[in-house]
Amino acid sequence: MEKILESLPMIPLRGMTILPEMVVHFDISRKKSIEAVQEAMVGDQRIFLVTQREVETEEPQQKELFEIGTIGTIKQVIKLPKKILRILVVGEERAMLRNIECGEPYMRALVEVEREEKKELPEEEGIQEQDPQTEALVRNLKEMFAELGVKSPKVSKETVAQILDIDDPKKLIRQICANIPLPYRELQELLNEGDPWKLYELLSFKLVNELQIMNIKEELQVKVKERVDKHQREYILREQLKLIREELGDDTTMSDAEEFEAATKKMEASKEVKEKLMKEIKRFKNSMGSAAETSVIRTYIETMLEMPWDKKKEESYDLSYAKEVLEKEHYGLEEVKERVLEYLAVRTLTQKGNTPILCLVGPPGTGKTSIARSLAKALHKPYVRISLGGVKDEAEIRGHRKTYVGAMPGRIANGLKTAGVKNPLMLLDEIDKASSDYKGDTFSALLEVLDSEQNYKFRDHYLEVPVDLSEVLFVTTANSLQTIPRPLLDRMEIIEISSYTENEKEHIADRHLIPKQLERHGLSEEQLQISKNAVGKMIRSYTKEAGVRQLERKIGAICRKSAKEILEKDRKKIRVTEKNIEKYLGKEIFTYEMANETDEVGIVRGLAWTSVGGDTLQIEVNLMPGKGELLLTGQLGDVMKESAMAGISYIRSISEKYGIEADYFEKHDFHVHIPEGAVPKDGPSAGITMATAIFSAILNRKVRADVAMTGEITLRGRVLPIGGLKEKLLAAKNAGIKKVLIPARNKRDVEELSAEITKGLEIIPVEQMEEVLEHAFVRE
Repeated sequence: MEKILESLPMIPLRGMTILPEMVVHFDISRKKSIEAVQEAMVGDQRIFLVTQREVETEEPQQKELFEIGTIGTIKQVIKLPKKILRILVVGEERAMLRNIECGEPYMRALVEVEREEKKELPEEEGIQEQDPQTEALVRNLKEMFAELGVKSPKVSKETVAQILDIDDPKKLIRQICANIPLPYRELQELLNEGDPWKLYELLSFKLVNELQIMNIKEELQVKVKERVDKHQREYILREQLKLIREELGDDTTMSDAEEFEAATKKMEASKEVKEKLMKEIKRFKNSMGSAAETSVIRTYIETMLEMPWDKKKEESYDLSYAKEVLEKEHYGLEEVKERVLEYLAVRTLTQKGNTPILCLVGPPGTGKTSIARSLAKALHKPYVRISLGGVKDEAEIRGHRKTYVGAMPGRIANGLKTAGVKNPLMLLDEIDKASSDYKGDTFSALLEVLDSEQNYKFRDHYLEVPVDLSEVLFVTTANSLQTIPRPLLDRMEIIEISSYTENEKEHIADRHLIPKQLERHGLSEEQLQISKNAVGKMIRSYTKEAGVRQLERKIGAICRKSAKEILEKDRKKIRVTEKNIEKYLGKEIFTYEMANETDEVGIVRGLAWTSVGGDTLQIEVNLMPGKGELLLTGQLGDVMKESAMAGISYIRSISEKYGIEADYFEKHDFHVHIPEGAVPKDGPSAGITMATAIFSAILNRKVRADVAMTGEITLRGRVLPIGGLKEKLLAAKNAGIKKVLIPARNKRDVEELSAEITKGLEIIPVEQMEEVLEHAFVRE
């Protein structure tokens, strides 16, 4: 090997590498490169071609060029427009760039060339013609290049034939390197390698890699072609089918299916829901022959698309706004408002939190439904009301399976669909009026709906995919908890809404009912005025209820009559007062049984709770000669009868203490009567009242007329607690009672009542019957 230094004009190449034996056309436009070509053409036409490391470099320095390049001979120069030269170059031998001698007006480089002596593949190079290893090298390269020639369009068949005729290993390697279609950086790697064996290994690796790429590309092309052919075939068939349908006048189904598919892709829902929908749409496409089946599937798809799977409404976390709404729309109901604001405060802090299930329990007309509507407004949630009154079928809650004729989703799923979001406020109204029959248990279906541990995957029979109810704020209403099963009751937070006091009713009428009725009847405040005393009389004499529904109807009646009077008599202003209210509402309907004016024997005033508020009961006892029988009249229930018998037993047990003869109870009959005999009465709370009346009759002691009492009695004379104390105290106050005896264990209930109710009443807690007698009997 001898090393020779030569000084040659140089062209830096951008994005291409020229190897020995390579014949290539390329264009040059840089001024220095054009000058270098002209200099070479003046001389022996030899030029040094070296590749730039980066394509973008305009004025490359030596470090920005690869070290190894190729000396080539310029065979042809063609001038093109815009000062561009196209030259044809033949690569001759590899050379190493030693130094750039000058950069102006063209680049000239000092290069080092390694030249061999004129002999074929010397032994020290490691490649010999007769060597089996060399023979294997030649055959391997030829096989790989032949395969590449078949698969690559960049290698011509003529070039492959010429290269396959070469037996000289070194020449074969150079020719294959010159004709292999590789990126310029990979060609530069081949050019950099000077060792023949290493060059063979590198070239073999490049060929194998290129063949693998060709094979993969070929496989991909086959698959793509198959897919394109399939789509093309489907498209043609679909177009033909569409044309046939148009001819038959039945072209809507496919367009509907396409609309359903587009809507499914757009909708916000889980993967499970979308997969189910796509499956049903596929069935819809295939059910063209059956109109009935198509109709069923279409209804199902439309229902699924209308459901708000993952669509939510942004909630309001403004505590002051919620408080303002609740105060503005409802008077009283402090406990409900407090609980709502607590829920909102927790929701604001956690931004999530468990959604409570509130159950508002109370008499009719106390505002249970309207407070749910106000709550929805305060939280900026859509409001959905579902009435459960009279619902017996479990399918009303869970939906019917879609195989049935006329199947539809349950009321819960329909409520969500109506709301349009997954987090509305859902009111389950009159939950205590739901019931069960042979079709299933409605309450059992509600267990899953109202359980936060289960309702995030509530399964409606019609929809067949889980529906998330965990973000729904459920509010239920009931008049009584007696008919609600214990497991269902356990899942709800009970908030009791008690009867309104007379004062509260007056405020409600003034703030809400009168303005509402005036607006509804087209009247202004100037045209009709209802005095406060008139409202009070309406409450006392024309309505008897715990809520305000009847009161609102009476106000509506006044408005109607006033409207007629204004039009007929051309009156400008009407004022309804306590004195002229009979003109509009007729004679008084209800009268309070006021406290007796005189103290009497055997007559005691008791207190009772009714569904429309509290009431007073006057219990009368008469003694007659007889055989010791106890006669009870006035439609008394079993519990009330047992209370009377317990009272008699207690009196007999203490008769000796009060000087009653031992055979007194065997010689007298006792008749206990409670007036308003047509009205059924039951409950234990009249126990002490009946015992006091019987005792009064036996001892012939007068009972104070201004005393009322309530409490359950035991055989030993203990006084047990009762319910409905607020309503009972209101009834006592309206009846003009001054003193009320209550069980000692109900004292805490009195402390929770407002001063408005207890004002003017002397409330005395009692534990024993002796205390009752002491307060009730007139002192002699």
